[in-house]
Amino acid sequence: MFGDEVPAVVAADVPQGGYLLDVREQDEWDAGHAPEAVHIPMGQLGDRAGEIPRDREIFVICRSGARSAQVTVALNQAGWLAKNVDGGMKGWAEAGRPMENGGDGEPFVA
Repeated sequence: MFGDEVPAVVAADVPQGGYLLDVREQDEWDAGHAPEAVHIPMGQLGDRAGEIPRDREIFVICRSGARSAQVTVALNQAGWLAKNVDGGMKGWAEAGRPMENGGDGEPFVA
């Protein structure tokens, strides 16, 4: 969709302790997310961009990688150093990376 202009990593290569920005909607987040991810829905980024650190690499994730690719491009154009997580949370779950949710059931990718 964006060609070679979107730097990306697969979920398995997101470093432990890396800044993971989850741009999905609230219901998707509630179903299951990475334990240390920061949740800022894509539609709120304009108002909340100041919360994203500029002094470290940002790994952007959504459900499948499409929304996060758009956000990655926008962040990089605005001066951040960002990479898209290819495959999104679906890839995260498939890679066996940890997930949690706010309820008692098993976390899942919505």
